[in-house]
Amino acid sequence: MANIRLIKNRIKSAKNISQITRAMELVAASKMRKAQSAALSGKLYAQKIHDMVFSLASRTDITNHPLLATHSLQTGKRLVIIVSTNKGLCGGLNSTLFRAILKEYANTSAFEFVTLGKKSADFIAQLKGSLKADFSDKVPFVDNVPAITQLLTDMYLTGAVDGVDIVYNEFVSVLTQAPRIKTILPLTLDVAQGREATGEFLIEPGVREVFDALLPHYLENQVRDAVLQGEASEQSARMIAMRNATDNALSFMDELTLVYNKARQEKITYEISDMVTARLATE
Repeated sequence: MANIRLIKNRIKSAKNISQITRAMELVAASKMRKAQSAALSGKLYAQKIHDMVFSLASRTDITNHPLLATHSLQTGKRLVIIVSTNKGLCGGLNSTLFRAILKEYANTSAFEFVTLGKKSADFIAQLKGSLKADFSDKVPFVDNVPAITQLLTDMYLTGAVDGVDIVYNEFVSVLTQAPRIKTILPLTLDVAQGREATGEFLIEPGVREVFDALLPHYLENQVRDAVLQGEASEQSARMIAMRNATDNALSFMDELTLVYNKARQEKITYEISDMVTARLATE
């Protein structure tokens, strides 16, 4: 006969877990709405500044711009910026991202890494990769964008690295987040597309001056968009993970309740049987 007290304690534990995961789901849902709004708004701005950069590139000579020049493999290294999460309990969000990194950057010795998120910092430490900087301590992560942009720009302009990639989870929907790897330096602009994207307009003081001033903002916006996409993905994945955990706990409670009722009925049956046997023995 099953231990009724043990089963009862397990039901109580499952109930406590379901209450905790339910609360975490509600918190994640609240944060997700704010993060999702920021990510979608950031995408609109990113598209506008992207179109403007393309349009200006089609109206001026960009071949000599330092951020558009391709290095002739001075170091043979690339800088990889990884945007992950500080905390877990978000399903397979980080593990999926890390699998994409292992596939794309198998030879870690050829790369310098900058991490945004403790999970990615621990991941690079396990791989024994070269960690140039970690920006996990300062939250919200978006506050680190200017510093990261300055770091990657300086490393590229000084020739410390020959290119810069950023790896993050792209927010597709509440149920879908996909790892994305984007090259942000050297900038490669499709000038023909820029001519088709916008019409003619006058620019003061000049196309080249505006283009030179806009490029750093364009670069910073690429990093900011990745961070906002990552935060929206994190909260969405955590909400779904906690919802699944709550459903599993409730389902487990139902199964344990059936076992508990069966064990209780067996105990009652045995007690009645003992009483009948004792009564018959006294007659």
